[in-house]
Amino acid sequence: MTAVIALIDQVAIGIYFLIAAGVLFALRRYIIHGEEYRSTYFELERELSRYRRTNAITAIIFLLELAVIVAGVQAVIVPELLQDRQIEALVAEARFDDGDFQTPVPAPPASDLGIDPVALPRSAGAANQIQATPLPTPTPVGTIIPSDPPQGCDNAEAQLLIPGNGMRVFQPIPVIGTVYTDQFSYASIEINGPSTLGSFQVIDEQHVEVRERAEFGQFVPAPYEAGEYQFRLMVFDITNALKASCMVHIYISEPLPTLTPVR
Repeated sequence: MTAVIALIDQVAIGIYFLIAAGVLFALRRYIIHGEEYRSTYFELERELSRYRRTNAITAIIFLLELAVIVAGVQAVIVPELLQDRQIEALVAEARFDDGDFQTPVPAPPASDLGIDPVALPRSAGAANQIQATPLPTPTPVGTIIPSDPPQGCDNAEAQLLIPGNGMRVFQPIPVIGTVYTDQFSYASIEINGPSTLGSFQVIDEQHVEVRERAEFGQFVPAPYEAGEYQFRLMVFDITNALKASCMVHIYISEPLPTLTPVR
């Protein structure tokens, strides 16, 4: 469908020329058959001329409606598609994968005292023992600022991992967490802050359950001015009753400055 709309936008000028030529041709037929209708005295020929003149009027109306449709595609649909493409490009640029975190281990310093290192004795079964390694705790991307505690996030049916409470947001980020309940209907993602005149504004809706932590939305901070915002997730059942919610505090700011190497 997008390809068809793009093709219409590219050849719109040619379509307008064809429509204009068709309107002129239909108008010429209307004039010719109108003269035939007025000059003949036979009823059958008068009916035939009237029928052809009516067809010419119908063709003119159809061509004018086609011109309005093409103009509407250019004026409404094409700008919306371009805006969606720009937002998708921003979201794609914001996605990145963390590389492997490896900490270099420095080599032991050389001994200047003439003392050779001695290996400590190990127990006989130490080499075959398996020791537990603590798992890393996921940290949301961005700078965490001390803020009020989250509200209502103790229910597993509505959880927000990203954005985290106190998170500074300056670029598009994925919304990650859990969304589900018995007889689930939908969930809404809402925001409240300086740009929403003190009331919560719906920025996205989720209609599929997410029982394991996963990405179920995107948040683009570009339309909002800098400041502190309330970011909440609301889960509803098929009766539109609120079953669970989770609200965190985020800070929208300008992109953080990067260090410029000095030559």
